Amino acid sequence: MAFQDKDLTCVDCGATFTHSAEDQEFFQSRGYTNEPKRCPECRQARKSQRYGNGYSSQRQMFPAVCAQCGKETEVPFQPRGDKPVYCSDCFRKIRDTR
Repeated sequence: MAFQDKDLTCVDCGATFTHSAEDQEFFQSRGYTNEPKRCPECRQARKSQRYGNGYSSQRQMFPAVCAQCGKETEVPFQPRGDKPVYCSDCFRKIRDTR
């Protein structure tokens, strides 16, 4: 099926944007059946609003001391004290030996 560029209107800002033939092919290859409702700028703004500018920017880090080497580090969970906490280097070493 030959695709042709289509002009669509963004539901957020009302701007006209082009849904290119290449994008339509990509959508079909992914199994998407609906055309995009938002222009690329509004789509990106919505993604940033929903997910932040990166996963790490949302993740809260907690200070800890490595049980193996004693180095101060940060971990993405609140240490409870009943289990050892490792810095990334020591954790990699321990994980690789399992």
